[in-house]
Amino acid sequence: MTRPIGIDLFAGAGGLSLGFEQAGFDVVAAVEIDPVHAAVHEFNFPHCKVIARSVTDLTGERIRVEAGLVGRQVDVVFGGAPCQGFSLIGQRALDDPRNSLVKDFLRLVRELDANYFVFENVKGLTVGQHRKFLEELIAEFGHIGYDVRKNWQVLNACNYGVPQDRQRLFLIGAKKGLAVPEYPLPVTSKPGKKSNGSLPAGPTCLAALGDLPDAEQFATLLTCDEVETSKWGEPSEYARLMRCSGGRGWHFGYQRFWNPNHLTASLRTDHTDISRRRFADTEPGSVEPVSRFFKLPFDGVSNTLRAGTDSARGAFTSPRPIHYKYHRCITVREMARLHGFPDWFRFNETKWHGARQVGNAVPPPLARAVAGQVLNAMGVHPTKPDEILGLGDDSLLRMGMTEASAYWGIASPIGKRDRKSGIKKRKQHEVEAARG
Repeated sequence: MTRPIGIDLFAGAGGLSLGFEQAGFDVVAAVEIDPVHAAVHEFNFPHCKVIARSVTDLTGERIRVEAGLVGRQVDVVFGGAPCQGFSLIGQRALDDPRNSLVKDFLRLVRELDANYFVFENVKGLTVGQHRKFLEELIAEFGHIGYDVRKNWQVLNACNYGVPQDRQRLFLIGAKKGLAVPEYPLPVTSKPGKKSNGSLPAGPTCLAALGDLPDAEQFATLLTCDEVETSKWGEPSEYARLMRCSGGRGWHFGYQRFWNPNHLTASLRTDHTDISRRRFADTEPGSVEPVSRFFKLPFDGVSNTLRAGTDSARGAFTSPRPIHYKYHRCITVREMARLHGFPDWFRFNETKWHGARQVGNAVPPPLARAVAGQVLNAMGVHPTKPDEILGLGDDSLLRMGMTEASAYWGIASPIGKRDRKSGIKKRKQHEVEAARG
C-alpha cells in the first residue's frame, strides 16, 4: 500500500519530518535554507529530496520536479515559517515584508495543491500585536481554499510524552470539502503536577537521561562527538523508545541501520572549576544566578530548549541546561533525549550547530501526534514499512557553513560568526528568546 505523501518546508534537521514519518507518511521533499541543517537532514532521511535553498526561490512545480512528484497528489504540506507578526502602520500584518516567508508558505500550499497543511509557530503569535497577524493568516488560508480547524490550539510537548515544557501553536487545515483534522488529545500530564487522574504522568528528566553514559567518562569526547561504549544504564520505558529497543520506537517509520552501542552527539564542554562549583550549588529546578542556566529537576521536566542564534544574529550558543546529577551542562544527545529524538538520529558534530538543530525542531512525538490526526481525517490507517534504510555519509555531520554551502553548490546564506557584533545584538537575542 502506498503511504501518503508529505512535504516539509523550513525543515531544519527534521523534527516535523521525523514525526510525520513515524505517524505513517512518506516525507519526500524537505526545503531548508541553512546548508548545515540541510546536510544533517539528508543524513537522517536518505530517501527524502532535500532542497537547500530559500522557499522564496521555489515554486510548487519546481519542488514537484525535484522530488519526482509530477502528476502525484501531495497529501500534506507542513512547516514552521519564521515570522515577526507585527504590522506596519496602515497595512495588513501579512503584508509586512518581515512576514514574507509566511506568505511563501501559503503560496506553496496552494501551488502544491496539498489536501492538508500544518502550520507550526511560537505561542507568542496568539497574544498582543501578533494576534492580528494570526487572524489575518487564518483568513488568508480561507481565501486560497482551505478551512482551518476552529479554536486553534497551543500544544505543550509534555502532554504528548516529551520530558520538556514546550508550548507551540499549531494551525491545521484542509481543502474546502475535506474533513478538517482534529487536534490530538493529551496523552500524558506533567510529572509532579496535580492532575485529574485521567492521564498518566509523562517521562521525567531522570527517565530520559538516566541510562546514558556520562560523557565525562570519555576523554575522546573532548575532541569528537562520538564513542562506542558498553557503559549504558538500565533504560526506563521512555529510554527504550529512544533506543528503539524491541521495535516500538520506530512507530510507523522506517527502521535505520545503526549501532545502538554508539554514543553520539556528546562532545563535551570543558567547564572551569568555578563554573562546576556554581552548578553544584544550584538547586534542581532553579536557575544558576551567574550563567542563568536552568538546572534540570530529576523528577520533573526540562525547561524549553532554545536554539540560540545563527551567525547573522550574533552566533549565541543555545543555553543548554545543567544536568540534574553531573556538574556540567547537558550534551546535545541529552538535549535530543529531552526533545524526543531517538538515539539513531544524528546532529552536526559541533555543540553550536547541534544545539541549534535540536532547539529549532518540533519534538518528534508532538509532531507525530498532530500527523496522526491528519491521517485520521484522511481515513487512512498507517502501515509499517518493511524497508530498512541506511543513514547518510558521516561527512554530512562534520560540515561547517563553508563546506556545507560548497556541498549544495550555493553561496552561504548565513554571515560569518562575529563575536563583537554578537555582543551588540545581545538585547535583540534576549527579546527573541523570550518570545520563542
